[in-house]
Amino acid sequence: MELSLAKTLMVTGGVLLLPVLAFATSLMFWPGVLLKAYNWYWRRRLGMVVRHTQIGSYCFCYSTRGTPGGDMPSLLLLHGFSATKDMWLPVINYLPRNQHVVCVDMPGHEGTSRTGPEDYSILGQASRVHQFVRSIGLDKAPFHLVGTSMGGNVAGVYGAHYPSDLCSLTLVCPAGLIYPTESKFINHLRELERNNKRDGSIPLIPNSLQELDTMLKLCCHNPPHLSRQVLRGLLANRIPNNDFYKELFMEIIEEKSRHSLQEHLHLITVPLQVIWGKNDQVLDVSGATVIQTALPHCQVDTLDDCGHSIALERPRKLAKLLTDFVHSKAKKQA
Repeated sequence: MELSLAKTLMVTGGVLLLPVLAFATSLMFWPGVLLKAYNWYWRRRLGMVVRHTQIGSYCFCYSTRGTPGGDMPSLLLLHGFSATKDMWLPVINYLPRNQHVVCVDMPGHEGTSRTGPEDYSILGQASRVHQFVRSIGLDKAPFHLVGTSMGGNVAGVYGAHYPSDLCSLTLVCPAGLIYPTESKFINHLRELERNNKRDGSIPLIPNSLQELDTMLKLCCHNPPHLSRQVLRGLLANRIPNNDFYKELFMEIIEEKSRHSLQEHLHLITVPLQVIWGKNDQVLDVSGATVIQTALPHCQVDTLDDCGHSIALERPRKLAKLLTDFVHSKAKKQA
């Protein structure tokens, strides 16, 4: 009896130990894979489904939850430079469960086709996003567009070119402006330009754990406390894409894209919300004043103790600001 019980305990103990060992091994040797599995789990928990849509040979990857219709318009969320659709998961966690939401991988990122410079300029990205919107039928009713950083630049240009698609627009720390006060990041780029170092280190494209840590401190006023293994996973998932990130970065800082949002502000006619972290070191909060001067009726919300990565630092607050704004505009339009 005792021997049988001992054998049972050994077998069940071994079965229970296997997932623990698998987790520990993955964390040690394949932390990047484990992070992707975590995002898969989080999407699943939030009810987000990953889908693809084809436009000729071009493929868009996106995640979505809910169905269009109802009292609230659909939300389309555009991520920033070198991020993915999953960067919005912390925000979606606080959105109403019945809110129809779509998060798309921007051109060249994650599961969306990687082509060439013609699709990486801000105008090129806006055009591709418009193709995406039409391909999934999101333009059947006006929707609310949200973009952050590079995605904010694209969202603003989209609003200028395709106003009939939108009921309202939110720009979160958007790129593409002439900032009265230049940020730490912009000053670094100016120094590279002065010294003609086009191949110099770009803080948003880390190649080592130290550079990744520097990037997180640049993007976040209160950087997340991540273990070394998690940092290794983040870096492992980024490094294979670094050549693309460099190509994209050089395209969006070229003259035709650098100030795209600034050049299109006067064409934005839909209700506009601007959200910015007061401690943004990537794109200075003075950009909010630039937008408000050009569009006096826009709503500006600035957040204390918050940097550039608002979706990561203040997801609950961002979700509430978005929901309140969209709801108020939807009520007025109704």
